[in-house]
Amino acid sequence: MGTVGPMGTWIVLAVLVAVAVAAAAVFAARRRKRELADAREDALRWHERLGGQVMNLSGDAPAVRQALADAGERYTAAGAQLERSTSVKQYELVRETALEGLAYARAARVALGIDPGPDLPPLAGARAGQLTREREVDVQGHRFRAGPQPGDATPYYYPGGQVAGKGVPAGWYSEPWWKTALVAGAWGVGSLLVFDALFSPSWGDAGYDAGYNAGFDQGYDAGADQGYDAGADQGYDAGADQGYDGGDGMDAGFGDAGDMGDMGGDF
Repeated sequence: MGTVGPMGTWIVLAVLVAVAVAAAAVFAARRRKRELADAREDALRWHERLGGQVMNLSGDAPAVRQALADAGERYTAAGAQLERSTSVKQYELVRETALEGLAYARAARVALGIDPGPDLPPLAGARAGQLTREREVDVQGHRFRAGPQPGDATPYYYPGGQVAGKGVPAGWYSEPWWKTALVAGAWGVGSLLVFDALFSPSWGDAGYDAGYNAGFDQGYDAGADQGYDAGADQGYDAGADQGYDGGDGMDAGFGDAGDMGDMGGDF
C-alpha cells in the first residue's frame, strides 16, 4: 500500500477543515434557532400573562381606570410587536413591553386594594428609584402632585425609568407630564420645569437620598442639555400634552436648562 504524498495530505486536511466548518455552521444555526424559539416563548408567556390581567381586572376609581388603560395599551402594542418579530432582540422588546404593561396592571391591583402579586423582573430602563413620600409643587401657577400611593389627585402611574435621558422615579402623579418627552425623545421646557420642581433638591423638599443628590449635582452643568429653547419644545399644545401650551405660561421666557444626571435609589 503506497504512502500519501504531500498533495494528498493537504487534500485530506482541507476536507477535514471543510467538514469541521460545516459542522460548526450547522450547530450555530441550530443554536440560533433554539435561542429564537426560546425568546419567542418567553415573550409570548409575558404577553399572555398581561392579557389575563387586563381582562380580569376592573374598577371605577380614576387611578384604577388609568392604570388599566395604560396596561391595555401595552398589551396591544406587545401583540403587534409579537406578530412582526423575527429576531431575539425583537422578542426581547416584546417582553419589555409586556413587562411594562404588567407593571401598570400591578399598579391597578394596588389601587384596588388587592394583593399586587409577585414582583416582576426589573425593566431594562428602570434605574430611577421610586417615590417614598408625597410631594406637591407649583410651576407657573399650575399645581403638580406626586406620591408613592394612588389617589384621586394622583391617578397617573409611571413604573419608573429613563425618559429622554433622565430618570423619572416610579410613583403616582397628578398628570402624565413626561409623555411628550417619552414620545419625542427630548424634553420641552414645560415638562423640564416640572421635572426640576419635583426632583431638584433646590426646588422640592429635601427628602432625597445621597445617591440621587450625587447624580443630580454631578450632572447639572447649566446650559447644554439638548438645546432646551422655546423652539425645541415639541408638541406642547392643548391636544398633545394636556394643556402645556403658551397659554399656561409653561414654555415662555426660559433659557437653556442643564442635565440632571443619572439617578438611583428611592426618593
